[in-house]
Amino acid sequence: MSEVDVPRGARVLPPVYFLVHLLAMAGLHLFLPVARWIPRPLGYLGIVPAFAGVGLAIAARMLFARQGTTIRPFEESSALVVTGPYRLTRNPMYLGMTLVLIGEAVWLGTATPWLVLPMFLWLITTRFIRHEEAMLEQRFGAQYREYKSGVRRWV
Repeated sequence: MSEVDVPRGARVLPPVYFLVHLLAMAGLHLFLPVARWIPRPLGYLGIVPAFAGVGLAIAARMLFARQGTTIRPFEESSALVVTGPYRLTRNPMYLGMTLVLIGEAVWLGTATPWLVLPMFLWLITTRFIRHEEAMLEQRFGAQYREYKSGVRRWV
């Protein structure tokens, strides 16, 4: 595969962006909570999307391992994974991270942590997903375009 332009800031791997956003949500909750949207007993329901997100990301990672292909952005994939959660979303690992962030926002229960979520989605999409999709289309051609036409990016 030819060299792909790696966007500025993309050498930092997605889990680092995830952890920074996780901490930013907690920081906003602690230092700028604004308003409690979700009362404390209901906030514990945030554990549901968080655990679902962890499970989804692990399942997706295990599929990559079984196929013997890389999960690292901007490295050439040796296989196009289209089974398991990839039947429903083209990005189950990123969706899993997003679900964990949603779970944290619900658990915290205040308004300001929700401000972090759109930034995470935008960064992951612009710094990773678009470039990964271009690489997959270059590598797998019509097979990837057919998959892409039938499966949404997120859900």
